[in-house]
Amino acid sequence: MEKLTAIVPTGNEEHNIREVLESVSFADEIMVVDSMSTDNTITIAKEYTNTILRRKYQYSASQKNWAIPQASNEWILLVDADERVTPELRDEIIEILKNPPTDGTVAYWIYRTNHFMGKRVRYSGWQNDKVIRLFRKSKSAYEDKMVHAEIIADGKVGFLKNRFHHNTYITLDSHIKKLNRYAAWQARDYDKKTGRLHVYHFVIKPFWGFFKHYIVQMGFRDGVVGLVISYLHSYAIWMRYAKLWLYRRGLK
Repeated sequence: MEKLTAIVPTGNEEHNIREVLESVSFADEIMVVDSMSTDNTITIAKEYTNTILRRKYQYSASQKNWAIPQASNEWILLVDADERVTPELRDEIIEILKNPPTDGTVAYWIYRTNHFMGKRVRYSGWQNDKVIRLFRKSKSAYEDKMVHAEIIADGKVGFLKNRFHHNTYITLDSHIKKLNRYAAWQARDYDKKTGRLHVYHFVIKPFWGFFKHYIVQMGFRDGVVGLVISYLHSYAIWMRYAKLWLYRRGLK
């Protein structure tokens, strides 16, 4: 059976850390990669592992690419603090470790069951949400993007049948702060591929973002939660270009 390192990135996650570490307790090594938390994250983490790395946060891909080579094992399971490995997903991962793929597969997509504002989200563009989180260390690395970077695998990427449980919501205020932070980072990514900004970026794209999530991807079927998600997606698009406009002028 192949050995597994579970990597859990954290940053002031005392409200999440215990449950996520318990969900990865089957791993041979648990590595907490902390972004200089100032709450009780580290104190709680020490109950589960002695492998705690600390580094000032730059952006997600940078943090993860720094941590991955330091894992003791070839197979990595990377789990964000707001995600949980369900018993069914755990058993499926263990089975892969017992019978490693021989067809060139070096990584796996894992779908996520998302919850927001206390409700499971079945539509709103989140129904096919997936991430590459189980992978071979020597064959995988995150693309160098500040936001929404994904693993680039040197080999085949398969799919797992079971899902993460994912609850990204704490409060509406905290979620909006997160969107604002991401928008500032995305502005740098988009600066490389976006021409002159005009009404298309500030009006049409945000409107289409709302329409796509709420109508095309049936956010209306998620009720008020779907409406909020669709609006927040539209707001995030508008804020991305507002931050880009400021970034190009050396303003914040």
